[in-house]
Amino acid sequence: MLGKKGEDIAEKILLEEGYKILDRNYRTRDGEIDIIAMDDEYLVFIEVKSGASKKYGAPEEKVTPGKIRKILKVAQKYLEEKGMENRPWRIDVLALEFEKGKLKEKRLIKNAIFI
Repeated sequence: MLGKKGEDIAEKILLEEGYKILDRNYRTRDGEIDIIAMDDEYLVFIEVKSGASKKYGAPEEKVTPGKIRKILKVAQKYLEEKGMENRPWRIDVLALEFEKGKLKEKRLIKNAIFI
């Protein structure tokens, strides 16, 4: 199950990068955000994409316009629920490529989705 493994590895990578993890797999009826964290003063909504091959494109290329709309809706719900509407926030993408079950490459794309 690459998705779960990818998210577990992503959490470790983010911690190493200095992020403070607040939540994982935050769900609403509109969708899910893989990881929610703090990076300095920013609240960060992180989409983790894992792939075993570039045959169908790089993992980050799987963040489609539809997925972006869902992330934005869920992020707004989180901000409202936590009373954090005035906190600066952004969306990052963490792309993980695996080969034979082992992490081959990682790309952390900060502020990946411009609004």
